[in-house]
Amino acid sequence: MTDFAQAARQATDALRELFPMTPLQRNDHLSARYGAEIWLKREDLSPVRSYKLRGALNAMRKVRAINPGQQTFVCASAGNHAQGVAFACRHFRVSGTIFMPVTTPQQKIDKTRAFGGDAVEIVLVGDYFDQTLHAAQDFCSRVQAHFLSPFDDPDVIEGQASVAVEMVAQLGEVPEIVVLPVGGGGLASGVTGYLRAVNARTKFHFVEPLGGASLMAALQAGGPTRLARINTFVDGAAVAQLGAKNYQMLNWVRPERVHLAPEDRICVTMLEMLNIEGIVLEPAGALSVDVLPEIADDIRGKTVVCITSGGNFDFERLPEVKERAQRYSGTKKYFILRMPQRPGALREFLMMLGPDDDIARFEYLKKSARNFGSVLIGIETKAAQNFIRLFEQLDQADFAYRDITTDEALAEFLI
Repeated sequence: MTDFAQAARQATDALRELFPMTPLQRNDHLSARYGAEIWLKREDLSPVRSYKLRGALNAMRKVRAINPGQQTFVCASAGNHAQGVAFACRHFRVSGTIFMPVTTPQQKIDKTRAFGGDAVEIVLVGDYFDQTLHAAQDFCSRVQAHFLSPFDDPDVIEGQASVAVEMVAQLGEVPEIVVLPVGGGGLASGVTGYLRAVNARTKFHFVEPLGGASLMAALQAGGPTRLARINTFVDGAAVAQLGAKNYQMLNWVRPERVHLAPEDRICVTMLEMLNIEGIVLEPAGALSVDVLPEIADDIRGKTVVCITSGGNFDFERLPEVKERAQRYSGTKKYFILRMPQRPGALREFLMMLGPDDDIARFEYLKKSARNFGSVLIGIETKAAQNFIRLFEQLDQADFAYRDITTDEALAEFLI
């Protein structure tokens, strides 16, 4: 056994002092759908509802083993790493200063305070993680604290590898396929590092949010490269640049094994897991399940482990998730209708709607001409094909309209 595998097992043993293994559960619904043995490694059921606790605890444990006098720790996090560090600070009875983006969901801020108690101070700074990271590192150098990276750290990677140690023990064998979400690369580095170290013949699929594909960018460039912009919706995995140490452990990955998940499609998966399975996943936590339709042919008949990496979801975001899911599924559309200003025109339009169609938005925008007025219409329906019938009727009646559902600029401004 290699040194890395041994270190991962030691980290796993140390974690047992604090919490039991997270469940590995066979999911009947997904297994039946894809004709595979699909297991969920429920990191959303850890004490802090994400796997990040593992790396934070292991890193702090090893730092204090070398330097017992180290009493001050600093981290930067969009939420999950922050909660892990807060939990670890209270456990080891040390102080922590946790920097979080101003845009961090309130639920994650409140939970970080709850886990850390008096042991931590929270500083909100920066609109994006990179700004938060720079502020944390500047502060750390001034006060001579120890910086705990969320992913680009060997001790953090070893801690995340405990996920793989547990899944093998729980499954009783190495899985044939593991599906891994990727942000900065800590979890993917740890899990693949352990399974490769023990010579497992496991195949891997990696999933990144479309608006934060840092692993794909690194593989294409031959090294970590900074994305020009990122979409922060998948806040647990929206990282502008893969960690340097993480790339060293993942540079063998073939780009075709990396899948990019559209943010709106992830919302469909989140709602499905909530409504059918009663499982609450944050956007990053749903990545490994979201990609299953893309890899259906590869996983059929195989033993598959999907790592549901986090469940820190603020339910105040549920209306947004539902809206994005409906738009992606084609069951909700917004369009601008050029309504003739004549008696009966509105009634004529309303008669075109079917029994499953519902008006979610109706707003006059302006009079574009004396004989016409522009109206913003939002329609919800039960099946996407219902819009085919509606648009055919609008065309036949010579009603001018423009579908703006996927027009990001117009939709953001008007909706």
